[in-house]
Amino acid sequence: MAEAPRLTESAGAVFAVLAQAGSATRPQLASLAGLSKPTVSAAVAELEGARLATHSGTASSGTGRSAAVYGLGPAAGSVLAVDLGPARTRVRCCALDGTLLAEASTPRARAADAVREALDALPADAPLRAIVVAVGDVTEPDRTSGGMRPATAKAGPVFDAVSVALPPGVPVHLENNVNCAALAELHEGAARGRRTFGYLRIGVGIGLGIVIGGQVLRGANGAAGELARLPYPWDDDREPRQEALEAYVGSQALLRRAAQAWRPADGPRPRTVDRLFALAAQGREPARSLVARHAADVGRLAAAVTAVLDPGLLVLGGSTGADPQLLPGVRAELGRLSWPTEVVSSQIGDLGTVVGAARLAVAKGVQNVTEGAQVKD
Repeated sequence: MAEAPRLTESAGAVFAVLAQAGSATRPQLASLAGLSKPTVSAAVAELEGARLATHSGTASSGTGRSAAVYGLGPAAGSVLAVDLGPARTRVRCCALDGTLLAEASTPRARAADAVREALDALPADAPLRAIVVAVGDVTEPDRTSGGMRPATAKAGPVFDAVSVALPPGVPVHLENNVNCAALAELHEGAARGRRTFGYLRIGVGIGLGIVIGGQVLRGANGAAGELARLPYPWDDDREPRQEALEAYVGSQALLRRAAQAWRPADGPRPRTVDRLFALAAQGREPARSLVARHAADVGRLAAAVTAVLDPGLLVLGGSTGADPQLLPGVRAELGRLSWPTEVVSSQIGDLGTVVGAARLAVAKGVQNVTEGAQVKD
């Protein structure tokens, strides 16, 4: 990674605003950064000298005068986002203004190939500023204290799958995959315009992304929203087991219930959740009843989330959770057990995690360029 130039405070502020805006004139930069026009002119000249900003065109005003438009320069660099999904690895490389530069997708066993493919498509003179890897768990046991601690880049096989392809010297940030998907819903999906909501992922596993005031809540151990740790079952004659709730709600349990309910007269038994939902959409039994029961189970989980967070909005995502067939049943069960809460389906789909990871990587990349901006003007 090329070391970021040491910037003045005003140049750092203008760079951050320019990265967020994508392109802007000097008067626009002055307004967005809250700085005087002379200060912004000096900051832009400093950024141009460091190749962090460049003149990209002109814009006409209502008076007929034209103003220079600036965008990020070649030295601003790029970022890398990696989604280590359960089946596929998805990778995105973006400029610091969020522009997509390259993407790749491979089976998870070939995760390193996806990273190399995306990196090879980057301009040779665009330094890599940050890497975000979305994983299923960002905590690990702390044998010293007996509790949990944040995972590191050397925490285990989930990171080893891609570490061999990552360039050295670039800051790496591990983030929970559900949190990444929640960020995508906040900025580009079903939660746009809502600063507080919950993203409830139901698929092979279960998880919750919590957004409060526009920020993801991570918790003291980075484990906020780990619904698999909720005690289940919980009654007079059964002891809760670790991650038993996930084992009950996850897609593998749904397929086991289908196997138990299916009879020869029902036709070929569905071997995948997608096929089960397709049969339910056709009104076929027992698929329709199984999906209805699954919706009620998700609705009960949603009621537990609502009781703790009162988020106002729940976005259902994941390989089964995003299917709109669940919505009526989830809404009905949540309404029966809790107070009114809006429930909608995810609009992002399978790309949600890598899209959110890329947004986080862009924020980290901009921070890495501007954090050294301590030189007084």
